[in-house]
Amino acid sequence: MHAYGNRRCAVSAAATAVDACAALDRRLVEAVRGIRVLDTVAWPVAVERRFLETLEAGHETLPRFEYRVPDFSAPRAELAAIAAAADASHPLGAYLARSAASWQTAARMLEAVGTPGVTVPSIELYGRPGDALPGGGQTNLDAANYFLEIADELGDGRALPEAEYCIQADVLRDEVQAEVDACFGSGKVRVEIDPELTAKAAAGATRIRLRGATCFTEYDRSQLLAHEAFVHTLTARNGRAQPVLKSLSRTAPRATATQEGLAVFAELMSGSIDIARLQRISLRILAIDMALNGADFVEVYRWFRAHGQNIADSFYSTQRVYRGVPATGGAAFTKDNVYLAGLLTVHTFFRWAFKRRRLDLLQHLFAGKLALEDAIALRPCFEDGSVAPPRFLPPWVQRSQGLAGKLAFSLFANRIRMGRIGEWE
Repeated sequence: MHAYGNRRCAVSAAATAVDACAALDRRLVEAVRGIRVLDTVAWPVAVERRFLETLEAGHETLPRFEYRVPDFSAPRAELAAIAAAADASHPLGAYLARSAASWQTAARMLEAVGTPGVTVPSIELYGRPGDALPGGGQTNLDAANYFLEIADELGDGRALPEAEYCIQADVLRDEVQAEVDACFGSGKVRVEIDPELTAKAAAGATRIRLRGATCFTEYDRSQLLAHEAFVHTLTARNGRAQPVLKSLSRTAPRATATQEGLAVFAELMSGSIDIARLQRISLRILAIDMALNGADFVEVYRWFRAHGQNIADSFYSTQRVYRGVPATGGAAFTKDNVYLAGLLTVHTFFRWAFKRRRLDLLQHLFAGKLALEDAIALRPCFEDGSVAPPRFLPPWVQRSQGLAGKLAFSLFANRIRMGRIGEWE
């Protein structure tokens, strides 16, 4: 009876700890409800129209408009209280403390919107181009320059050609709607056209938006499905289904690099990424570096134009760098730094997990909006059921044998020294 009583007490204590974390998680979800990073730093479409109108008149003027500065003092105080109350010795509690801290950083960043003060917390959350990649030998800038060199070679030094055909937004909407209905069920996720959207696409748990009046290519279609639908929407829906951590349905700022890296990795593994996509990602990293080193909006815009982007795409790429900060130079919103660094980090993580026969960790990544460290740190919670396995998985993950084949090949190929191959020339 004594042993039975001890076991019953242990089970009861564990349940109490999970219940306490569930209560804190509900508070976290409520506290961050109004903290919307991209909405706060976004530029209205009217800013682009004014810039292009003045450009057509022969002038290049710095875009200017007034941001609406939020007051997150109450949410920040609540987040600090949640982090203090979380039991860091419990995996769920440690997760809540990490997430609450990153949301506090994001709140401070947004309260500085429109000033250079956005830059430091932005770097804290998303890194800077000169940061070292996994392994420590090279930086994100090195990777960006490498992919740009490859793109230049393929294009003989010219911009890579754009597709000669165009998929209209309404046609793409119908095609994507059919794919997401097949994955998530009819009526669960709406695909809509948004004429005010500056990005080509944006995805949440119940809605995927496409930019209106835009030509999409077949690569755009494949990338949108792999990146937006089968990572961003998929992980949001899996996060909503969690029994305890409902906050996993929203990307905590600390998880942004993993989530965007996973989404680009999905493009790679599904065969939907192309060198032009890597070129665009790499150009944005160098543009962030230029802005941090003093280049203003017009200088970076001209730089994108010199690298073959059309007028509209050059404006869009440049405004991504200056979201939330003055367009005069010396400051940047560094989120675009995470796409390439995240891709390479996630790729390394997948190879690491496969080498150790830990394919369960790879599926864990899709259980919600997790960071890489969460997939490992929450392992006991996956085992006891307080974190549920993902209900939905991307098609390329479901084909586990194909995934294993790609990872096995990349692991062995990395052992081959390029010096011997160079003897063929």
